[in-house]
Amino acid sequence: MGQWFDLLGGLGVFLLGVVIMTDGLRGLAGDALRDALTRFTRSPYSGAATGAVSTAILQSSSATTVAAVGFVGAGLLTFPQALGVIFGANIGTTVTGWLVALLGFKLELKTAVMPLILIGILLKLFGRGRMEPGGFALAGFGLIFVGIAAMQSGMAGLEGQITPETFPANTWLGRFQLLLLGVVITLVTQSSSAGVAAALTAVHGGVISFEQAAALVIGMDVGTSATALFATLGGSAETRRTGYSHVVYNLFTGLFAFFFLLPYVALWQWLSPGAIYLQAEIALVGFHTLFNVFGTLSVLPLTPHFARLMEWLVPDRPSHLVGLLDRQLLKDSPVALEAVRVTLVDLFVAQVQYSLALMRKQEGANPERLVELYESVEACQAYLDQIHSHPERAREWHFLKACLHTVDHLQRLQVRLGASREAQCWQSARQLIDAGTTLDGGLRELRNLLHKKDWAGAAQLSSAMAERLNAEEIKQREAIIADIAAGREDTEAGDLLLAALVWMQWVGRHCWRVSHHLNDAATYSYIPTPTPRAPR
Repeated sequence: MGQWFDLLGGLGVFLLGVVIMTDGLRGLAGDALRDALTRFTRSPYSGAATGAVSTAILQSSSATTVAAVGFVGAGLLTFPQALGVIFGANIGTTVTGWLVALLGFKLELKTAVMPLILIGILLKLFGRGRMEPGGFALAGFGLIFVGIAAMQSGMAGLEGQITPETFPANTWLGRFQLLLLGVVITLVTQSSSAGVAAALTAVHGGVISFEQAAALVIGMDVGTSATALFATLGGSAETRRTGYSHVVYNLFTGLFAFFFLLPYVALWQWLSPGAIYLQAEIALVGFHTLFNVFGTLSVLPLTPHFARLMEWLVPDRPSHLVGLLDRQLLKDSPVALEAVRVTLVDLFVAQVQYSLALMRKQEGANPERLVELYESVEACQAYLDQIHSHPERAREWHFLKACLHTVDHLQRLQVRLGASREAQCWQSARQLIDAGTTLDGGLRELRNLLHKKDWAGAAQLSSAMAERLNAEEIKQREAIIADIAAGREDTEAGDLLLAALVWMQWVGRHCWRVSHHLNDAATYSYIPTPTPRAPR
């Protein structure tokens, strides 16, 4: 019974090590890798390369995939480019198998890595800056080999109790049954890396044959698409397309691998008879890498057609203001913030447009639209409430604060949009013509700058507009009060004029603050922004 505890415990320690190492590496190199992902992804081919490298470094295909989906939603990557990243991520995941086969079995590292775990945890507890996530990655790296050693110990204890004959036979039906078992293992562990490590340990210990282990690995590769599909249910169109893309692509590569297995064995036997069974773990990770590379190279030339197929299978939902705020993106805070930033821009443009329609009593300023804007701003606030950061992650921290400031002023501006009387009396009151003309013209120019993505120009314009409206409010307030005192205006009409002045002043102020914070958010964005205007 003890050997089973060693085996299962070792699998758990291995999985824990992968999770810890991934978290550490993500904190250590996350921003740099995201920058590289956007900078070097110019086509599906370059996307496949960056996806493979990012996944190999982060040891997490899900992190790479979530980033790619978020960048599609933010408009930084096209869907075909993101598909290249996703295809490449499948190649990157095979690095874990090579790590296990070349270091875990060839070198006895269990004792050597024990000090690394202690050093890593001490760095995590007492380190500052990049040392903290680096320590976490180091500790996770050590745990991986502790887990491998425990699995090896458990497998050795099962020698004679479990043999290749215990599993389905090496026939077409038997290999298909093992493939399905591999899918189940991945669904249970939620990690193909852990399953592949277990298969490598089993074949290294002679518990299963090479062909049986290869069939399990094929199933584990296919199983990752099932976990991706479940994770995208209920998500945005881009996220669901990613899930379906995983399924179609992994089924294709799995089908190829299933029929390529026997020719692969025959090729090894022709080159070096018996070597495939003496070096079964190396042959297994080689097979895993080979069929993933083949799948990627086969589908890349067809990526535009593949993308159109996915877009046909998963059409866009009717557009709405917060459609990019997908809960799946919350797994990666910077990517979620990117979606928030784009959403905040859309909300601000919609509020500016509503303000213009409201001031001119146009059809676009109706109660239904006002409610939609209110609910969208509140939904954005609720989504932001689920994103947390820390000052040590400086870029992400400032990005989050800029988004929080922006949504705060959008909420304040939203309150002003409900005051229709104050917004609409400027055209019939001589005291308000100058302020009304300033706000009306300023909002129109602001809208144009936002459409051009000139964030710095929008901040500069709205600041100047707010100053002019503030000066106009001070000047006209005295004139209106003088008219009331002289009997030229009654108190009720005068109060409405004063309220209208305040309304225009505060709309201008909130537009200035929103523009300012959106410009700040753009400086932390992964999307290149236009060159800022020189200060006047």
